[in-house]
Amino acid sequence: MKRLKAVPRWFARRFGYARAICLLLLLGFAGLRVADPALVQELRVRTFDNFQVLSPRVKTVRPVTIVDIDEKSLADPKLGQWPWPRTRIAEIIDRLTRLGAVVIAFDVVFAEPDRLNPALAAETFPNLDEATRDKLRTLPSNDQVLAEALQRSRVVLGESGGPEARADLDRTLPKTGIATRGQDAERFMWNFPGLLRNVSVIEHAAAGRGLFTIKPERDGIIRRVPMIMLAQGDIMPSLSFEMLRVATGSDTILIETDKSGIIRLRLGRVQIPTDTHGQLWLHYAERDPSIYVSAIDVLDGRVPPERIAGKLVLIGPSAAGLNDIKTTPISPAMPGVEVHAQVLESALTGAILTQPYWGLPAEFFGALVLGLLVIVFAPQLGAVTLVVVGAVFATALMGLSWYFYTQHRLLIDFTYPMLSTTAIYLTLIFASFVREQSQRRQIRSAFGQYLSPALVEQLAHSPEKLVLGGEEREMTIMFSDVRGFTTISESYKHDPQGLTRLMNRFLTPLTNAILARKGTIDKYMGDAIMAFWNAPLDDARHQLNACEAALDMLARVDELNQAREQEAKDGGHVYIPINIGIGLNTGVCVVGNLGSDQRFDYSVLGDSVNLASRLEGQSKEYGFPIIVGSKTALAVKDRLAILELDFVMVKGKTEPEVIYAITGREDVMHSERFQRLRNLTIEMLAAYRSRDWDEALTAIGRGRRSDEAHELSKLYDLYEARIRNYQKSPPPDDWNGAYALMTK
Repeated sequence: MKRLKAVPRWFARRFGYARAICLLLLLGFAGLRVADPALVQELRVRTFDNFQVLSPRVKTVRPVTIVDIDEKSLADPKLGQWPWPRTRIAEIIDRLTRLGAVVIAFDVVFAEPDRLNPALAAETFPNLDEATRDKLRTLPSNDQVLAEALQRSRVVLGESGGPEARADLDRTLPKTGIATRGQDAERFMWNFPGLLRNVSVIEHAAAGRGLFTIKPERDGIIRRVPMIMLAQGDIMPSLSFEMLRVATGSDTILIETDKSGIIRLRLGRVQIPTDTHGQLWLHYAERDPSIYVSAIDVLDGRVPPERIAGKLVLIGPSAAGLNDIKTTPISPAMPGVEVHAQVLESALTGAILTQPYWGLPAEFFGALVLGLLVIVFAPQLGAVTLVVVGAVFATALMGLSWYFYTQHRLLIDFTYPMLSTTAIYLTLIFASFVREQSQRRQIRSAFGQYLSPALVEQLAHSPEKLVLGGEEREMTIMFSDVRGFTTISESYKHDPQGLTRLMNRFLTPLTNAILARKGTIDKYMGDAIMAFWNAPLDDARHQLNACEAALDMLARVDELNQAREQEAKDGGHVYIPINIGIGLNTGVCVVGNLGSDQRFDYSVLGDSVNLASRLEGQSKEYGFPIIVGSKTALAVKDRLAILELDFVMVKGKTEPEVIYAITGREDVMHSERFQRLRNLTIEMLAAYRSRDWDEALTAIGRGRRSDEAHELSKLYDLYEARIRNYQKSPPPDDWNGAYALMTK
């Protein structure tokens, strides 16, 4: 037993527990990389995105032309709004064919018969004589005209994979030949249960069919495009890959696989390396307007022949209203048709990004070597030396990854070994910090660690209060929160420091308003504040002080918004105002040191606290920024302008509560305008609670026509919807006028 006890002490002295933890970390990060969760993937692909932004693909040739369904074409009376008559589409195909297009492909689907087919017009157009109708019935359909144009050219039709299978799928269509070398390829492909195809007469006339469906990644960015997919049980090529097949005259696509998945695709001598799911990792070039020609210009013969001759031609939309805009690593808004063009350019020029099979072992090796070096030498090196050495290694990792990307188009991840090494380094620093702190003389008072500075002086004179538990007393509780904070924070997504500055700028005056009215800040919850009155120090006027603080907070938010609006005008950026909702409630609460034996803080609990939180959440529903409970309102009714709003059953409570809005101070309370506002509300509520629904709606109508209508608009909307519902489904006979709120 003595021998066993001596081992840990020897281990700690010779090797150190911190280094042992770091070895476990090294193994843990290796397992994390093998598991490759979404967060790790996103960190890796974001790095590759930055590479593409810094060094996009340089175009040396332009083998693709896009015939653009653009705003100009949609505005021209010859074409008009989409979808265009199939006869016009046929004219465009014929013109492109005469100009020498190699292959034409559609990044749209003609899933329904043309609404302008002559036979359909004969049945639906009014005021036609019978002879005209008979003549229309004898004309070929627009779909047949388009099919004949397809037969005169080499056209690939686009199809769309979908979530639901279609029972009417045409199984008589010719299929692209598929051969597999290696493992079964289907289990690795993206699988679409459904398939949306073109009308049958058009499908049978086309030279090929391909899926234009693109699956964005978790963050919505298009980095990889599937070249081969399963759609309603059939293996189908992508639109761009099918264009290559038709252009090269190949009959069969060869899929090469191994145990890990799909390796590459072959069309005769053309080979395209893919990831395991058969996706091409796109090497994007910058947006290139020179490859676009307007569809109306093609139709009118204004396109120079060299723009079409010998080109692969894609027909697709860039008009914003047609909803085919994609996000790529180098562009937040790229037309989907140009993504297909980028695929074709990359494939034809060999400028394809790949992740080599040896990439993952190289990442593991780098993480292992660097991790072990840090574990062995970090405790022996000085801080400055360690930082310099770390910077050198980090630069080397990034440099190697950048070299492989720019010189060989290989994607080698440096973030994993860097993240692993950084975690080990920080663990060793933390262990060193703990070790140094344990050697110092520590004088830490428990109240200094866990309580706010405002209570330190009081507790220094009364240390017996630093125990778990508390006391019951009547208190007023406040909750405040920012309305639409998500929208505000999204406007700062590229400037997190700016959001932090805004929050500090916002919370500081609100905090000062609370403290100036004898309030105590309980906690901050992001953009929200919780505060209370009448603890730890007695406050006989805590209800009034809390309401005054709420009014002060609104005034300070207005001042902040005015300053921010002027700054936005001067800086030329978007201004989003800050609006807050405040809930106040008075009741008996438990206040004191709450928590565990090891960690606690001065806080408050009770049903009244929960009600204050619920009232804050209802401020946006009723259209008033300050909503208070009945005890708070009755205590300040002679000093402030209060307006009764409702008799509600708040979610989570069993007893109903009358709730009020605070609309101003004494000057507002005595104003004629506020008296009219209150009378309008009382009149409506009286009719509502007596079940006189018609009179209540009449009162709402009178209120909407008054000068105060805009202030009561949300309240009127709420009651009008509620009354309409009660007219259809009346409340029970014992209804007391209370309404159960369904939201917090």
